[in-house]
Amino acid sequence: MYFRPATTADIPVLRSLAQTIWRAGYPSIISGEQIEFMLDWMYSEEQIRAEMERGITWEVIEDAEHAAAGFLSFQVEPDARVKLNKLYVLPELQGRGIGRRALSRVIEKARALGARAVWMQVNKANVRAIDAYKKAGFRIAQEAVFDIGHGFVMDDYLMEKLIEPLAPMPDPPRQDA
Repeated sequence: MYFRPATTADIPVLRSLAQTIWRAGYPSIISGEQIEFMLDWMYSEEQIRAEMERGITWEVIEDAEHAAAGFLSFQVEPDARVKLNKLYVLPELQGRGIGRRALSRVIEKARALGARAVWMQVNKANVRAIDAYKKAGFRIAQEAVFDIGHGFVMDDYLMEKLIEPLAPMPDPPRQDA
């Protein structure tokens, strides 16, 4: 598994992955109409480009042959937390530890950035994702319903994992001559 920074040249790949993953994974959680609305809203070329320009990190997850297997997105927030915006793996590759490795990567990047926590929003009906996040040490911190327009809401858990930042390297011992 490889992780590489996504660039604007990857936007078509990111959009294609999102469409495949969402249309396979979300019909049992939200309506088809809401899936299409959210894909248009969150994964338009303009939206992804704007996020990249604002400094939100996007990475493509690739398999051993460098084929796109999924993606992740996160951002550092002013309160010293990292928000995991997106972490998705193609349905046929799920259950192989790819998501767990991607989540560990985000946690380690957050730690290196000095963040005190990683958090994300998860649909309350996405039991599989909630279980995976709990196994990784996340807890449900809050419930929230977000009106996203056009008669749709996101009924989510806000999940969080506290992390310890990397300790600074100690100064080497003084050697007096």
